[in-house]
Amino acid sequence: MREDMDLERVRELGQQLRVDAVRAADAAGSGHPTSSMSAADLMAVLLARHLRYDFDAPSNPCNDQFIFSKGHASPLLYAMFAAADAVPDEELLRFRRLGGRLEGHPTPRLPWVRLATGSLGQGLPYGVGAALAAKRLDHVPSRVWVLCGDSEMAEGSVWEAAEHASHEKLDNLTAVIDVNRLGQRGPTRHEWDTGAYARRLRAFGWHTVEIDGHDVAAIDAAYVEAARTTGRPTAVIARTLKGKGVSAVEDREGLHGKPLPDAEDAIVELGGRRHIRVEPRHPECVRSARPLDHAPVELPRFDVGDEVATRDAYGQALSALGTARGDVVALDGEVSDSTRSEFFAKAHPERFFECYIAEQQMVAAAVGMQTRGWVPFASTFAAFLTRAYDFVRMAAVSRANINLVGSHAGVAIGQDGPSQMGLEDLAAFRAVHRSTVLYPCDANQTARLVAAMADAAGIRYLRTTRGATPVIYPPDEEFPIGGSKVLRSSADDRVAIVAAGVTVHEALAAADRLAADGIAARVIDLYSVKPVDAVTLRAAAERTGRLITVEDHWPEGGIGDAVAAAFADGGPVPRLVRLAVRTMPASAAPAEQLRVAGIDADAIVAAARDLVA
Repeated sequence: MREDMDLERVRELGQQLRVDAVRAADAAGSGHPTSSMSAADLMAVLLARHLRYDFDAPSNPCNDQFIFSKGHASPLLYAMFAAADAVPDEELLRFRRLGGRLEGHPTPRLPWVRLATGSLGQGLPYGVGAALAAKRLDHVPSRVWVLCGDSEMAEGSVWEAAEHASHEKLDNLTAVIDVNRLGQRGPTRHEWDTGAYARRLRAFGWHTVEIDGHDVAAIDAAYVEAARTTGRPTAVIARTLKGKGVSAVEDREGLHGKPLPDAEDAIVELGGRRHIRVEPRHPECVRSARPLDHAPVELPRFDVGDEVATRDAYGQALSALGTARGDVVALDGEVSDSTRSEFFAKAHPERFFECYIAEQQMVAAAVGMQTRGWVPFASTFAAFLTRAYDFVRMAAVSRANINLVGSHAGVAIGQDGPSQMGLEDLAAFRAVHRSTVLYPCDANQTARLVAAMADAAGIRYLRTTRGATPVIYPPDEEFPIGGSKVLRSSADDRVAIVAAGVTVHEALAAADRLAADGIAARVIDLYSVKPVDAVTLRAAAERTGRLITVEDHWPEGGIGDAVAAAFADGGPVPRLVRLAVRTMPASAAPAEQLRVAGIDADAIVAAARDLVA
């Protein structure tokens, strides 16, 4: 059995980590070595004596998970990897170089980094998700360690995480807070008042330990105490010195994010280079008790002509998906009776997570869970997902695979008014790197798309509708991501109407009225807003020369822009009219909302007549 490194050797390891952080930043000519130096002793103790991790099997669900929320201190993380013989010294000195794996802030280019960090305040919320997965899903004894900086403790997302971790009794979660007093532009809010952090965290139900962050014996004892604490998470709050060990930079302002002015002298002052190698303890198990069943999905089936809300179809389809697949989990922001994820909660309570009205934590928990191989679906009102947008953005940087569902979108929700109307969501999610954006118009289409999302990659977003809409597709119709459906067409088409979701039904009604007037109109259901079906759109433009897009969304960034982008390759561009919500809505009935916004059948008919006149 591997023996723990003695504490004197751990002290030397801490100095080695400082030296290597200085060397990496000096070679790059940029970076955050002083922020790395403050936490070096904290990380030396963790790596040498407490972390249970197999570097040769980073996907082992029994590994401890270590999240560097203080992502700007990446030189320290890479120095730890070098000490574990995972990163060679020559790679360490290619820090921040083009094509290299050691980026300015950690990303999953490295197999031992499961989550990208750097947007402060996100590591602890991710840690809550990972700890929930380990405790309630994987049922393994692994721990989650999160290194936080004191500056990021001002972020609201940290306190969403703190409350949720306490509520869930996550005694497998330890936050290590590096209180080095100095932020980017000067002192932090509480400077070295570790008690200020401790009082706040204790009020949220955490166990806290305040220590000198450069006393390796005290650090070791704190980690032991954290591991022995049951029923609540632990925060180790460490008073440290930024730039520790080098007199020219120690506890000095104005040096954040800069290499040391004289790296060679600093290395000498730190005692020179060391070559200590660490083999962390291996985890106590090799596999989890995760259910691996993948049966065929028996999706709900709806009869053509019935009136069914797509949010209802989403909930039923998600429940069916959970029955077929043991790796699907659902999270919700205290609106499961509205999003209809309550169907999943009732069928699979052990895999349902109530995140309450804390949308940042909800999305972060989904991201944390997917690092352990789970397939999360997180849902709330479309409007409220904007609160978590930075987590969505960073999830893309993390190469995360998550499913997000926004209900109650657009003016079609009716009387609740504009505070509840998601009118920016299509634009927001289209802007995310390698995202998928889906907007179904009926129940069978919704069910099929939910199943397709589970096997897709990246950030997948599904927009659902509050009110009931007619079922127009049979249950066995296929809806590939990236496709569309042509619902009306003829050789005599003079205009094409492109719609999605609730406006598909308005477009069909408009096409029928136009046909009575002798104007043949093609109707395209653009259920895949990203990726968009450019082939079908170009064929419609070639045939008609005229396109109308109609969407329950602001004109910026939604369906109209997605359609226009299909003609950005230099080919012929059709005449394009874009109907969208252009004035701030107020309370009104759903049909009134569509009329006032100018996106109902009447508006479509008028636009088409003008185009062909």
